[in-house]
Amino acid sequence: MDSFLLAFLAGMAVYMLIASEQRKRIALLGVHLHQFNIERLMETLADGYLRALGESDQARRDQIWGLFDSSEAQLGDQFASFAKSFAKLDESHTRVSKLALTLPLATRLLPAFCFDARKAFVIHSEGFTRVATNAKGLSARDKAFTMMAELLLMQHTCHWFCKSRAVASARLLARHQTPYEKVLASVSPETRQAYLELTGQ
Repeated sequence: MDSFLLAFLAGMAVYMLIASEQRKRIALLGVHLHQFNIERLMETLADGYLRALGESDQARRDQIWGLFDSSEAQLGDQFASFAKSFAKLDESHTRVSKLALTLPLATRLLPAFCFDARKAFVIHSEGFTRVATNAKGLSARDKAFTMMAELLLMQHTCHWFCKSRAVASARLLARHQTPYEKVLASVSPETRQAYLELTGQ
């Protein structure tokens, strides 16, 4: 058997192993997210924020901003419940590789180069609640801007958990025309610091 064929077969084996791991992670995350209305609340807020920003009348815009308080609070509560549910998983199933390259079995064989998704979701949960309660007294526009950044960073974590950091960043840029670095710079300082410390960036 020549070297080209051996390399091809080895590459196919690696690809299939990686694909299998990613399918399991997608299913695992989906099982836990399915119990909650997080995605619907995210869509409600994203659409509502855009509608408010597009409103030319100031009084009408202020009225629209006030409609989001309930959805923001619900999102914080729902995600806190999700994080609590996900935290029941064993740590061996919640590791996320920090490596730039996607390697099969990296989360099992190289735990020192991983972070725990359970801790990341707690950070996101606290971030949602922090912005929703608005203890810092942000304007409605700034509050919405920060909440959207928190939502996008959480999506990035989900894609990182299921695929890889590179894929997560590429999807963020493709779907929202926003680079990961800008999202990270736009979340609350507390979220940013905790996230960077956990992921080691």
